[in-house]
Amino acid sequence: MSVERRLPQWLKRRIGSGETFGHTARMVSDLGLETICTNANCPNRGECWGRGTATVLILGNVCTRNCRFCSVGTGRPLPPDADEPRRVAELARQLKLKYLVITSVDRDDLADGGAGHFRDVITRCRQEVEGLQFELLVPDFRDSQDDSIAILTDALPFVFGHNVETAPSQYARVRPGGDYGRSLRLLAKAKVAWPDVQTKSSIMLGLGEREEEVVQVLTDLRGVGCDRVAMGQYLRPSKESVEVAEYVTPERFAWWAEKAKSLGFSWVMASPFTRSSFHAEQDVT
Repeated sequence: MSVERRLPQWLKRRIGSGETFGHTARMVSDLGLETICTNANCPNRGECWGRGTATVLILGNVCTRNCRFCSVGTGRPLPPDADEPRRVAELARQLKLKYLVITSVDRDDLADGGAGHFRDVITRCRQEVEGLQFELLVPDFRDSQDDSIAILTDALPFVFGHNVETAPSQYARVRPGGDYGRSLRLLAKAKVAWPDVQTKSSIMLGLGEREEEVVQVLTDLRGVGCDRVAMGQYLRPSKESVEVAEYVTPERFAWWAEKAKSLGFSWVMASPFTRSSFHAEQDVT
C-alpha cells in the first residue's frame, strides 16, 4: 500500500493557545505531572487543554516496553511516586474537573502492574473533589490480571479502558510487547468481575490493517462484552515510530462508526482525531 507523504488537509490542526490552554499547561508543569498529551505528541492537546482537560499519565514517563506506534520513552522506570496521588488531586481541584481520565505506561517491573497506584490516585482525588468521575486506561497487567482487578475493585466506580490498538497481524511489527489474546482476556475478566462497569477499547487505523481484520477486532471486543470503542487515525509521533500506511478519510470513519454501532457498542467515537481519551466524558451513541 502506498504511503501518502503529505498530511491531508483534514488532519491539519493548530497546536493550541489561549488563556485556558496556558492555565492548563501551567498547572501540569507546576505540579510536576506527566500527561499522555505531551508524552505521546497527541494532536488533540490544543483542543483538550483549551477546554481545561488533560489525560494524566501516572507512574512516570518511562515504559518497560517499546511499542513502535508510541513515542513514550522506554527503559527502567523509577519506583512509584507516593506524592503523585496528591498532585493529581490538586490538578483536578484547580481545573475544576468533573471527569478525569488516568492512564499509565506499562509497568511490568511492578508485581501488580501499577494497579495499586491507580487505586491510590482515585482515592485521593475523591477526597479532594466531590462528584469527580473517572475513566481508567490501563496497561494489560501482563503477570497480574486477576490480582490487579481485585485491587482496582476498591476504587469503583469508573469506566475501565484497555486498548487493543490494532489488528493481531500488526502486533509483531507495531506492538511487539503486547499480546492480542491477553488484552481481550483482561477486558473479559473486567466485565466478569464488574458486570455493571462500562468497558472500553480503542483501535488505530492506517497501520496496514485490512477491513476484514478491523471487523474481526470489533467482533472480538463485543465477544468479551466491551461496551465502548474509539477509532482514530494513526499518526506517526516520532521519526522512530512506524510509518503511516494509509490516511483514512473522515467519510470512511463515519462508515466505521455505523459499523461499530451495528455490532452493539453502546458508545462509539470514530474520526481521524479520535483517541481513547478524546471527549471521553461525552455521551456518544
